[in-house]
Amino acid sequence: MEIRPLKKLSLLLIALGFSCVAMAQQEPQFSQYMFNRMSYNPGYAGSSGSICAAAMYRQQWFGLKLDAPTAGGKAGSVPTDILFTFDMPVRFLHGGLGFTFVSDKIGYHDNLELSVDYAFRMFWGQGNLSAGVEFNLLNSSLDKEALWGPDGPDPRVAQLGESAMMFDASVGLYYQVPSKYYLGLSVKNLLAAHSDEIAFTNARTVYAMGGYEYTPASAPSIRIRPSALLKTANFSIFQADLTCLLDYRNAFWGGLGYRVQDAIYVMAGVHWKQLRLGVSYDFTTSRLGSFKAGRSMGSMEFYLKYCFKIVVPRKPGTSYGNTIYLD
Repeated sequence: MEIRPLKKLSLLLIALGFSCVAMAQQEPQFSQYMFNRMSYNPGYAGSSGSICAAAMYRQQWFGLKLDAPTAGGKAGSVPTDILFTFDMPVRFLHGGLGFTFVSDKIGYHDNLELSVDYAFRMFWGQGNLSAGVEFNLLNSSLDKEALWGPDGPDPRVAQLGESAMMFDASVGLYYQVPSKYYLGLSVKNLLAAHSDEIAFTNARTVYAMGGYEYTPASAPSIRIRPSALLKTANFSIFQADLTCLLDYRNAFWGGLGYRVQDAIYVMAGVHWKQLRLGVSYDFTTSRLGSFKAGRSMGSMEFYLKYCFKIVVPRKPGTSYGNTIYLD
């Protein structure tokens, strides 16, 4: 018997709530990943040379209606993510520091993560190379009541706890030649934090990213910026994003992206003084996005970033003169 796409997704979300199924929690995904590199690679911290604060909000598969797992229960949440990052260069540390906060709701888990990043940076070739380390504190909560039916809890659910605190770490290498290209390789959730109490495992995820900037000689006010993000969770799940942005006078941008076997998305944004605003919309290309009632109408994502520099002026040189008195 063929299982409908929505039923498949409902079964997947249910699996996140049962201890008998060894499911790994996946990392949140963002279409505007090129503006959010630190959340993928701790080596990015402080690489812009400015003090930057950024926020992202993503609502995935809105309009998708899920079946309740049990009679009287509630359907799990489709992915909803809130991200906040802050990073800055720190000269006496020979690199940069960064902080990241993530709220990720998926299935019956509500995950809150706080991360601290440090990147050591040195000049290498035409650009600079940095090695970063990240320490993560993760709190995951399980909505057990959503899995209960009119006859009470499932025995497999009753034995689970409601929340757990876990520790993890990430590492990354990041190389950039400013205004030309960047490359990054990182391993997130290196320790693969696990909690039997709520049947949760943090998926160890490898990211490879890169981007290039090209300015046509015939159109110096335009920059073409292709980029790519490749990732694999536990080397069992693979995903790739391919994007290309067109930037006009560093004031407006727009572009297209493709997430293999998942979505085609469009992006647009403005850059005004130190402030950047962006938005993206995903057209779901999988069977979850068929043009039928209750299917995914797409995904929306909003981006905000503010950067500034603190310039400490050098003290002017002090001169001393001798006063000569003549008789």
